[in-house]
Amino acid sequence: MYSEWRSTAVPGAVLWSQQRERAATGPARVLPDGCMDLIWTGRELLVAGPDTTAHLVPGRAGDRYLGLRFAPGTAPLVLGLPASELTDQRVPLEALWPGRAAELTERVWAAPDPAAALERLAVAAGPLRPQAVPEAVLRAVRRGRPVAAIAAELALSERQLRRHCLASFGYGAKTLERVLRLGRALDRARAGRPFAEVAAGTGYADQAHLAREVRALTGVPLTRLLADG
Repeated sequence: MYSEWRSTAVPGAVLWSQQRERAATGPARVLPDGCMDLIWTGRELLVAGPDTTAHLVPGRAGDRYLGLRFAPGTAPLVLGLPASELTDQRVPLEALWPGRAAELTERVWAAPDPAAALERLAVAAGPLRPQAVPEAVLRAVRRGRPVAAIAAELALSERQLRRHCLASFGYGAKTLERVLRLGRALDRARAGRPFAEVAAGTGYADQAHLAREVRALTGVPLTRLLADG
């Protein structure tokens, strides 16, 4: 069972909860989405870095998780370190904030509303003010702008643009574009749109291109991904 709802305290963030079904077997497949999460496992706080491919999460039936998913580019402002240091990783908060995480973990554990406690943790780190370059990169990537054009529009070299993207998103603008495009394509495919229509409507060259990208980023074919939910 999975549910999510918009955070009212952390701009652009989403809260989510998940409980593994009693009949679930094998690891859960978490797809890349350009975001980073602060996760409460019921025992500890973890930080999920930005993924470049699907992350397989081992677990047992009945396990429960609660998370705060930050908008792309904002988690580094809370954590105080570049996103690239956490790419494709799951790291205990204690490893990032030694000496602080134990108290924060205790607060979340004792809170009557752990979701609100996660929000307070993020807000206490400081206001999430929009950052000019990451915001501009996100807008351009969502419009499908080429990397060279994005760099020129921001008066940056492509190397400078990449440094900004690594710090904010954990990977370059091209990878970010692939990940966000995948999300748009899956939304349409899950709504029952024909695969050829999905490909044409989300910027893929053709259905075969869509199929290759889905397998590369998720590890399984699109039909299996949809069947698994």
